[in-house]
Amino acid sequence: MWLSKSLSLRQAADRENTAADMGVTTIGGGSASVMTRGEQRDLEVFAPGGVVWQPQAGDTVLVIKGGVGCQEHCVVAAETSGSTPGDMTPGELFLYSSGGASIHLRNDGSIAVKGDLSVEGDVELTGTVNIWGTLIVNGLPYRPCLC
Repeated sequence: MWLSKSLSLRQAADRENTAADMGVTTIGGGSASVMTRGEQRDLEVFAPGGVVWQPQAGDTVLVIKGGVGCQEHCVVAAETSGSTPGDMTPGELFLYSSGGASIHLRNDGSIAVKGDLSVEGDVELTGTVNIWGTLIVNGLPYRPCLC
């Protein structure tokens, strides 16, 4: 009886120490706090190389546990299914911010950029450039010569 109860308690403890948990960010930023089975504070945030990301409060995130006895925790990803474009296909990449700006790298080689665009440094464009809206040059609206 005692052995059976002891094994049962150990199995329950092992289930509690899963390697990953889903949670909701309570404090966003680069040192986030997340509510999983309890609130965990000051978690490091990791993202793929070349991408800097900070979760917002209310984001559903994935918390990975590691180290000796799963004592170290970090946030590695957020649930994004509600932000996926309807026309996105496998192999494409979609970057977006909470402010509505986005970059969609499509399989056909095209890039769709949404939001205000600011470019610093030299810019070279090859191919067709379509501008829908106003083009500002040196602070003034550009008006082509129709001579």
